[in-house]
Amino acid sequence: MDQFTLNLLFVGASFALYIGIAIWARAGSTSEFYAAGRGVHPVTNGMATAADWMSAASFISMAGLIAFTGYDNSSFLMGWTGGYVLLALLLAPYLRKFGKFTVSEFIGDRFYSPTARLVAVICLIVASTTYVIGQMTGVGVAFGRFLEVSNTTGLLIGACVVFAYAVFGGMKGVTYTQVAQYCVLICAYTIPAVFISLQLTGTPLPPLGLFGEHAASGEPLLAKLDQVVTDLGFASYTEHHADTVNMVLFTLSLMIGTAGLPHVIMRFFTVPRVADARWSAGWTLVFIALLYLTAPAVGAMARLNITDLMWPNGTDGEAVSVEQIDSDPAYAWMGTWQKTGLFGYEDKNGDGKIQYYNDKNEAMAAKAAENGWEGNELTNFNRDILVLANPEIANLPGWVIGLVAAGGLAAALSTAAGLLLAISSAVSHDLIKGAINPNISEKGELLSARIAMAVAIAVATYLGLNPPGFAAQTVALAFGLAAASIFPALMMGIFTKVNNVGAVAGMLTGLLVTLVYIFLHKGWFFIPGTNSFTDADPLLFTIKSTSFGAIGAMLNFAVAFMVSKATAPLPTEIQDLVESVRIPKGAGTAVEGH
Repeated sequence: MDQFTLNLLFVGASFALYIGIAIWARAGSTSEFYAAGRGVHPVTNGMATAADWMSAASFISMAGLIAFTGYDNSSFLMGWTGGYVLLALLLAPYLRKFGKFTVSEFIGDRFYSPTARLVAVICLIVASTTYVIGQMTGVGVAFGRFLEVSNTTGLLIGACVVFAYAVFGGMKGVTYTQVAQYCVLICAYTIPAVFISLQLTGTPLPPLGLFGEHAASGEPLLAKLDQVVTDLGFASYTEHHADTVNMVLFTLSLMIGTAGLPHVIMRFFTVPRVADARWSAGWTLVFIALLYLTAPAVGAMARLNITDLMWPNGTDGEAVSVEQIDSDPAYAWMGTWQKTGLFGYEDKNGDGKIQYYNDKNEAMAAKAAENGWEGNELTNFNRDILVLANPEIANLPGWVIGLVAAGGLAAALSTAAGLLLAISSAVSHDLIKGAINPNISEKGELLSARIAMAVAIAVATYLGLNPPGFAAQTVALAFGLAAASIFPALMMGIFTKVNNVGAVAGMLTGLLVTLVYIFLHKGWFFIPGTNSFTDADPLLFTIKSTSFGAIGAMLNFAVAFMVSKATAPLPTEIQDLVESVRIPKGAGTAVEGH
């Protein structure tokens, strides 16, 4: 059976499963559409939350960014994992205890203000829309290769699949679909990693293989990788080269952005009790850890495999020849990925070989001049293709390649569905029912939610055709927006006595300042299609646009506290409400009895 047929079987079977589940779990009420009837088991919810959380950025893009940068991009791992712990401990149980359907509804009620609710809706839509662009980008990359269609066609197919199971199923359908998607994506991520770890180190556990010995050389794997990349003029893989302050701000932005993402928080509204929200958080961490412990090994081993392919006789030998690329099955992946436009090579000097090196390195530039090389001839290697191409690079069986195709799509589609549900819930429940037409019937609200989701899918598909960067980088912008606007409002709503005026002022400040910084830095939002994602020449010291969310959050907190101090104090009934959410009923009774 040829590879294309295998890809169709794996992807088609997974899509049929998702749509079948959505039909079985079709939402019949607003409670089922927004919160799955609050009847999801903690283990089930943990698995669904993990799928919702591990998006195209985690599955497709993160290991690619780590592979080509090394230690410095470990901030993605630290920020996202640490942020989830923050969410689980500080926000999820309290928000579940409050008992609302959406994040915006909590903010509106806690800050006793329709304006606060409306501002929260705007913040949610901006952050979630930016985030979903990264997912649609991942869908296009995966379809473009494995179904041998263009990115545009891939996005359209993916949008139709999401429409089929998210619009009709709502949170109930999405929950059970995400359980299936988690099973697909975790198998698709770990099975190739096990194969490659065995090939390179003889160890079946990739996290242990990362720190094991390279089978061919007998050296530690990371020491061998450091040697080959520095020999080619690239920076050492395991050393820290980036600006430390910016790296800390970026990690912090990812952490607090994670804790402010509405589509993840919504998952904790689906369980029956507050205790179940805590258990869900614990199970989610277990399920997430399976992928996140594997990702660094995937990145390092893939980088080593690519270098070995480009310099088959070692870096002291000659680069791979064009003739070998054209005839050797081990290089067949280059031709197939080249068709997508995401990978490219060119024999610039006509010597019949493809030199791969860092032509900006002085030593390598001198060597290039001596040998008549005319620059790095691996002209394009989109970071988002690495995980998907990894089984082909390692020459793994065809069924593994088909499984990875299904896994990449599962990761992108699961998070896209969660984000689109968050957007539609904000529009129908918080905007239409909460502000425009409070007397709308349940049937009318359900219809408006489905229409809102359909519109959101159309907008996300269009923007996905013109992304500002790699999937993980685009997602990082969304985290920054959530960090600057939503997270501070939730924290202050639970743990402080900030009033409504302060909360609104803080959210607007955080959102607008962060948006302006991104706009001025990138320009992409003004000119879709320019693909001008770059972090060159930061506007403020060394702070990149992807790191600015932490600064926006600090400004949000500062403005909210200052404005709140200068205006009316928190009403007594709202103070009591905050206490009831944060402190369990009856707490302190035994102490008072003494």
